[in-house]
Amino acid sequence: MALKPHPPPVLPDKLYFKIGEVSNLAGIPTYVLRFWESEFKQISPRRTQSGQRQYKKSDVELILKIKHLLYDRKFTIQGAKRHLLAATKAPQSESPAEAFAEICSELKQIKKLLAKPL
Repeated sequence: MALKPHPPPVLPDKLYFKIGEVSNLAGIPTYVLRFWESEFKQISPRRTQSGQRQYKKSDVELILKIKHLLYDRKFTIQGAKRHLLAATKAPQSESPAEAFAEICSELKQIKKLLAKPL
């Protein structure tokens, strides 16, 4: 019988999270978060004047993704790094034709703006 992955927690609507809050949301100890911060350069909490970490919502979402890769999908840390890197380099779902059409539309709008008398 295979274990089902845990559903992702609902993140509170906050701007910043302290490390203890992230630890509780992700269900992992704070020392693991600090270790992941050294391994995954994408996790970059800002520091307060007193040195406390403040994680953005995007950092927490990334931490949850890393946890899923490591704990549920059994990736190694190097494998998770490669997976995240490949995900960021993957082309957008937009096709070249759609991108071209969007660029043309934007250029037409710019042309209209430039054609207006001052």
